Amino acid sequence: MALKITVIGTGYLGATHAAAMAEMGFEVLGLDVVPEKVELLASGRVPMYEPGLEELLAKHVAGLEGSTGRLRFTTSWEEVGAFGDVHFVCVNTPQKHGEYGCDMSYVDAAFASLAAVAREGSLVVGKSTVPVGSAERLAATLPAGVDLAWNPEFLREGFAVQDTLHPDRIVVGVSGDGAGRAEKLLREVYAVPVGEGSPFVVGDFPTAELVKTAANSFLATKISFINAMAEICEAAGGDVVKLAEAIGHDERIGNKFLRAGVGFGGGCLPKDIRAFMARAGELGVDQALTFLREIDSINMRRRGQMVEMAREAVGGSFLGRRVAVLGAAFKPDSDDVRDSPALNVAGQIHLQGGQVTVYDPKGMDNARKVFPTLAYADSALEAVRGADVVLHLTEWREFRELDPAELAAVASSPVVLDGRNALDGERWRAAGWTYRAMGRPRA
Repeated sequence: MALKITVIGTGYLGATHAAAMAEMGFEVLGLDVVPEKVELLASGRVPMYEPGLEELLAKHVAGLEGSTGRLRFTTSWEEVGAFGDVHFVCVNTPQKHGEYGCDMSYVDAAFASLAAVAREGSLVVGKSTVPVGSAERLAATLPAGVDLAWNPEFLREGFAVQDTLHPDRIVVGVSGDGAGRAEKLLREVYAVPVGEGSPFVVGDFPTAELVKTAANSFLATKISFINAMAEICEAAGGDVVKLAEAIGHDERIGNKFLRAGVGFGGGCLPKDIRAFMARAGELGVDQALTFLREIDSINMRRRGQMVEMAREAVGGSFLGRRVAVLGAAFKPDSDDVRDSPALNVAGQIHLQGGQVTVYDPKGMDNARKVFPTLAYADSALEAVRGADVVLHLTEWREFRELDPAELAAVASSPVVLDGRNALDGERWRAAGWTYRAMGRPRA
């Protein structure tokens, strides 16, 4: 008999995982404690922007015309317990307020509720990013006959559907008497991507928990490394883009995550490296991760550097100056503005007296909630109109394809600062712009 799957928590991770499981052929029941979110998903809509996700939901949500009907949503834990053979826990683990550590309250609550309803013989699978050691503790909260596995997620916002359906690896942590059965069930769940060639890596609980934070720490290190090189280039007159190209040809280094700019943000990398440092301290090995403090510092420093570049571009003071900011989301193909470098820079300039107007293709509504005092435009052209300086801070394709001559005609002063090293500088200069990019020589 085919496995029935539940997904606990239907945010960015959970909604994507639920839809992908339905696409793989399983009957899926998603649970959330927020009725409005359940109603939205049950109508085939999502509370966030993620390319391809809404279409995938519409294909499978029960009750929608032409759907397979394999995906439903509920607020009932009892229904989840009666339905599910495999329960995926996909709830959020935010950073604690005023601390580096991870807030486990949502995970703990989900496990407590599952423990009360899960059937004997069912499997609970943790996907949330948690401090190492959490799985062993949580396993002890489940009743006899209910096993636990840890299966970290590696989704990239903007590519989440692809990453779930065609993962570059599947990592599973198992332990105890139920380890063999848990592995067997998860091989059945992931039979399609494994059959397509996705590696299936099996380890213990601590290793599986560490994989996600280790991977994010490595990526953050690579980004901050090239941004540190950008600081050196700015002081020495070098070109960080050419530097990155040159070292990227070394196959031991590779060229990904070597684009210098205003740094990383979002709901994963910043909070994950901070939680990793906090957990290392609790384990008595804080010195092993002290380098991550500098990684975090370099990342935040780049935002301040962009503010200073903008201040210089408008003559030394933002008072009475109009600043256009292209970008609000922390990355393209997303509406996520959590810890967004673009919004952080916009907010700093606004607090220093600048008249800031922001435009983003998808992140405007979320940006307004975070910074309601900023001005917002309906297009890049309107954002740039009358601007003394333009800041390119999120690497949307729409921004790379803008007509710089059209923008120059409406800007008060045609000065553009490329905080992502993604625009064609020669093309902008040819259209009359003064073009500057982080870590590159002045033309």
